Amino acid sequence: MDPLESLSPRTREWFARAFAGPTPAQELAWPAIASKGHVLVQAPTGSGKTLAAFLVGIDRLNETPGNGLRLLYVSPLKALNYDIERNLRGPLAGLGSSLSVAVRTGDTPQRERQQMLRKPPDILITTPESLFLLLTSQGREMLRRVETLILDEVHAIAGTKRGAHLALSLERLERLAPGSFQRIGLSATQRPLAEIGRFVAGTGREITLVDAGTRKELDLEVVVPVEDMRELQSTASLSVPVLADGVEMGPGVEAGSRSIWPSIYPALLELVEAHRSTIVFVNNRRLAERLALRLNELAERKLARAHHGSLAREQRVEIEELLKRGEIPCLVATSSLELGIDMGAVDLVVQVESPKSVARGLQRIGRAGHELHSVSKGRIFPKFRADLLECAVVTKAMREGEIEETSIPRNPLDVLAQQVVAACADEELAVDELHTLVTRAYPFAELSRQQLENVLDMLAGRYPSDEFAELRPRIVWDRTAGVVRGRTGARRLAVTNAGTIPDRGLFGVFQVDGGGRVGELDEEMVYEAREGQTFLLGASTWRIEEITRDRVLVSPAPGVPGAVPFWKGEGVGRP
Repeated sequence: MDPLESLSPRTREWFARAFAGPTPAQELAWPAIASKGHVLVQAPTGSGKTLAAFLVGIDRLNETPGNGLRLLYVSPLKALNYDIERNLRGPLAGLGSSLSVAVRTGDTPQRERQQMLRKPPDILITTPESLFLLLTSQGREMLRRVETLILDEVHAIAGTKRGAHLALSLERLERLAPGSFQRIGLSATQRPLAEIGRFVAGTGREITLVDAGTRKELDLEVVVPVEDMRELQSTASLSVPVLADGVEMGPGVEAGSRSIWPSIYPALLELVEAHRSTIVFVNNRRLAERLALRLNELAERKLARAHHGSLAREQRVEIEELLKRGEIPCLVATSSLELGIDMGAVDLVVQVESPKSVARGLQRIGRAGHELHSVSKGRIFPKFRADLLECAVVTKAMREGEIEETSIPRNPLDVLAQQVVAACADEELAVDELHTLVTRAYPFAELSRQQLENVLDMLAGRYPSDEFAELRPRIVWDRTAGVVRGRTGARRLAVTNAGTIPDRGLFGVFQVDGGGRVGELDEEMVYEAREGQTFLLGASTWRIEEITRDRVLVSPAPGVPGAVPFWKGEGVGRP
């Protein structure tokens, strides 16, 4: 059977002109997606699974014209969303399609958001948190016509509270749309696949599992740049001493402490200069800034840039475009570049410190040699002896494809409480109906009626002890009628506390001459800063000109040493 048979002649002709043929993932996915049932496609990086999902959706929109938003794409990473928007331009232009595409994330200007409400796009690309906000605002009206949902990078969220939150949002969307929409999940290799399928489809729904997972060829090594990790060099040779975890030494630490960093820096530089384009993954934003600075100092030129979630969208997009074109020799990044952004020019990935999981390691190393049959080349640098042992174990498992099992959170009641307040903000809900809706989300499939009522008790002001008395009731529960509804201010509360990503006190950083947004700094760093001080952001130096109530106004200070910023809550995986 021809895998393209389900597509229209126009789409088949375009595909034949644009590609030599379908990938194995596309051959398996297209017949399943064409059936209009729920589908989970598991395939490695560069396998064409995203195009497989989108091409069927676009073909349907072209062949059955209609008004409003009908194809919804959700991914957990803003950078991936903008990349998807750019990548859709080719197929849409090649098909001569007039379909409109829009991106809605936290970076989307208010003017564009209002325009979407007035004239909804045919295709909307968004994040889990922005979908929640749309469902809890006037934007919910434009979601009523959704026919196809593409849920990308499922592996990145299925095992988290963020995934549980998204699962409830999808059930709220299901209730809003008049007919059940098709769910298409896209994932890197996960275990067990059936469990991930249940997460995508929800409780009690059938889903077709398409396993196109193949092990990519890896050129993978653990690099120890010293002969004996018990005998490390002194940090006295560094212009700014650092500790083993990459942060600057403070007043209580003596200069000259032993560290592996004096050996890591030149070894990294040698690797970078031997390759066209290198991504160096680190586990926090502060280290990304520090490492980019040191590589530039050693190279005596602007060799490296930093990429993380505290850079402004414009800065990130510019860096990503340069990386795709192979115009950045080295990019030091956090998990902000971990997911499926297309970066064909990258031929080496370096991981500093253990990636902490096999799945994350494969995802990061897979950024090199992004094409399906290319070899992914990776080098892992341990930072201390215990880390060396962990790196060796993770590397062995990566080579053998032994990925950890994904564990989906069960009944996270804090997530449930947030979604209940949001669901009740606009309409009255029967408790029976609410329980049915919640348990259709797979993470809450085992939620008992009593557990739900305990949450409703708390939200309605019936607290188990006086310790909760200061909490204001958020909903009204009419036990006689068996319904719940939001109190005044419930919607505002829901939209200002959306999602499961911890709230952080941040100051926006803007150029003083109106040159735009640079990024953001932690409020504690800003409180300690003074006008005239310099700091690093995006591996560039900035001078503080003025600090206002919620902004830091800066000017460029090229060539001037600057302090490395810090952000509270830094940890593994924080983008």
